[in-house]
Parts: sequence; C-alpha cells; structure tokens
Amino acid sequence: MKRSRFRDVKQGRVSKNLGKKKQDRLIFPTKLERFKAFITDSFMLLMPIMYIVFYLIMGGREGFAQDKLLGWIYIIIPLVMVETIFIAKSGQTPGMKAYEMKVIDLDTKKIPNSVVLIIVRQLLGVFNFLFWGWILMFFRKDHRNLHEILTNTALIKTHS
Repeated sequence: MKRSRFRDVKQGRVSKNLGKKKQDRLIFPTKLERFKAFITDSFMLLMPIMYIVFYLIMGGREGFAQDKLLGWIYIIIPLVMVETIFIAKSGQTPGMKAYEMKVIDLDTKKIPNSVVLIIVRQLLGVFNFLFWGWILMFFRKDHRNLHEILTNTALIKTHS
C-alpha cells in the first residue's frame, strides 16, 4: 500500500483515511446546540400546553397555584405525548429539526422504532431535567445525558 505524502494530504489532493469511513462516524451536537434545541422546543411545544393548562383547564394562575402537582401532571403528559409523536415520525422535534439533529437508537443507528422506548426516553428526560441528571453531559465527549445512556439512544447531527 502506497503511503500518502504529507504535502498531498495537506493540500487536499489525497484524503487520509483514519480507519473509519466518514459516513460511519456519528457526529454529536455540542452542548450549545442541544441547549438551543431545548429552548426552541420549550417555546414551540411547552408554552402552548402550559397556556392551555393554566387558563383553560385550571381557570387561571390562581387555580394552578392551588394544585401545582396536578397542574404539572397536566403539562408533562401531553408534552411527552407530543414529543413522542414527533420523534416516532421523523426522529426530530421542531427544535431538533431547526438545529439539524435527530434521535437514533445506537444499536441500529436509525430512528427508534419502539414507541415504548421513546416514551421511556422522554419520561426519563423529564426526571433527568428535574434531578440534575443533565450535568452528566458536561463530563462526556458525546454530550449524552443520563436518559440517553439508560435507553441507549443518542442525539446526532444530521448534517455536518
């Protein structure tokens, strides 16, 4: 096998193969991209649900303040259902689509085909957020959170 000259590699005439093909490598989004997608989903999905629960179901902020636990259950269940539908259909929520990311199953490298797995992932994601499990992403190169590790899923970039 002929060795590539450094000058040829540097000038782009020859690509250096590091063992894995480019299409085989997974590209994980940065912490900032994940945060942007989370904020986008919060405004596009969570806020309308919160508005409906606050004003239409519970009769205003005072009604919500009287029974916060029930109010949060009314918010979290529809949010998980809506996100599950988005992920089951295309592997992306609107925030993920905006920042070119999608959820994959690490075993198959495809969109998770089990709705139960997606629901468990999303419910664990809520608990992950509430109980500081998201801190784990600051210590991992792939920036995966605890709920992704437990369900063997990952958020990857769709375009590099």
